[in-house]
Amino acid sequence: MPFSSLGLCEPLTNALSNLGYEKPTAIQDKAIPIVLSGKDIIAAAQTGTGKTASFVLPILQMLSPHHTGKERKLRGKRIRALILTPTRELAVQVEKSIKAYGEHLELSSMAMYGGVDSHAQKQALIWGVDILVATPGRLLDMAHQRALHFDELEMLVLDEADRMLDMGFIDDINKIIERLPEQRQNLLFSATISEDVRLLARRTINKPVEISIKADSASKPKIAQWLVTVDKTNKSALLSYLIKEQQWDQALIFIETKHGAAKLVSQLEKRDIKAECIHSGRTQAVREQILADFKSGKINFLVSTGVAARGIDIGELSRVVNYDLPDQPDDYIHRIGRTGRAGKSGAAVSFVSKDNFRNLCAIESKLGHVIERKAFEEFPVKKVVPVSILNYVPKNQRKDS
Repeated sequence: MPFSSLGLCEPLTNALSNLGYEKPTAIQDKAIPIVLSGKDIIAAAQTGTGKTASFVLPILQMLSPHHTGKERKLRGKRIRALILTPTRELAVQVEKSIKAYGEHLELSSMAMYGGVDSHAQKQALIWGVDILVATPGRLLDMAHQRALHFDELEMLVLDEADRMLDMGFIDDINKIIERLPEQRQNLLFSATISEDVRLLARRTINKPVEISIKADSASKPKIAQWLVTVDKTNKSALLSYLIKEQQWDQALIFIETKHGAAKLVSQLEKRDIKAECIHSGRTQAVREQILADFKSGKINFLVSTGVAARGIDIGELSRVVNYDLPDQPDDYIHRIGRTGRAGKSGAAVSFVSKDNFRNLCAIESKLGHVIERKAFEEFPVKKVVPVSILNYVPKNQRKDS
């Protein structure tokens, strides 16, 4: 089924064709016609299934003169659509998608986030912006300074709603919503729909249509997951071994702390493996340049704290490595969702030491299956990781008992 069958206009389908998009994913197929009909929506789908295009494409169409049949001049400091995102990396990525999809439409957009000087952002808002992608904190700061007004807002998108709540943005989100016109279209997209997300939806969204793309649908990411049990002291050596012996071409490596990220880069370089790292301690300009270099292939191995878990969108990322296993199962799902995107294949490798056992059990319970274990004789384990509770057989039921 082509994108044109969803009711998208020719300028958009032409842009999609130029980008190599052949047919919509499951979430796009369901969500785009509903958004175009003007209804509110709550949509749940795994990371990497094409959620961004599910709301960006219909927003572009509904705001464009091609759709409305008339030119609309924006007043200064006004916006017509607001997309809230949890991180600046994701804000930048979504805004890039807006520009790419809207190449043949005369609509303006910008990404607004903290960590950079606000002057340039204020200047960009002076003439008004059709579509604003923003993080909650910086948006509220700009509103307090009267750098923008919401009286002409037509559409609100809460992107990665679960992540925004996890990061503690609920108060900021509520303050933002209080400022918005009551008559607007609301779109909520999330990888998971928790009770907190539902509470937010009830306060924000009017009689929504609910969409849920199940994990076993055709859009399920093709991710080969496996883990290696390893003593903490051997992690960097194991990573270097896998990169060289298995001839890895690329990897996004997640680690818990910014100090650990810098240390790992140094350890890899000592073994003649060039890597870079991004974390909250690096400036936005540096982070953006490193991400651009990683996407272009100038950097093959990127070490990142959780800040980039939802901010990187690379069509053919080969693998993700959980150098440190995350505390929350949802974080594991979001991390591995950086690979195997839009139907492509990928690999997710996790390093698990004995003190990660509870985290592993929680992750495998969330997944509903045991993650395959691999062992390498070069790295014998002194502190053995117990058998997963999902694969546990009581002694009196074991065949060898």
